[in-house]
Amino acid sequence: MGDFSIGSLEETVLIILLMREESHAVEVAKVYEKHFAQTISIPAIHVVLKRLEKKGLVKSFMGEPTPERGGKRKKIYQGTPSGYRLVSEIQERRQQMWSEVPKPSFNYGIV
Repeated sequence: MGDFSIGSLEETVLIILLMREESHAVEVAKVYEKHFAQTISIPAIHVVLKRLEKKGLVKSFMGEPTPERGGKRKKIYQGTPSGYRLVSEIQERRQQMWSEVPKPSFNYGIV
């Protein structure tokens, strides 16, 4: 599975990026909050995005200036083919492991 590993937050952020063609940090945070029912700070998202970009799993570019941002540009992120392959492989390995987990009967220890 590649030359590096990624943590669960990195994996989650990468999957969020792969859900869309492109996103910026605030959009990533909103999707995270929707799926996990908990907030995540924008600086935390930026740290993860930088790590993923350094590993070649994400790429970024500057978007067009917008009036809402006072003419400032947003940094836009996209998952890369390497990022897709990595999380796909992680998912396959997890699925394989789960297929070997016996279903508990829940009959034990009940009083």
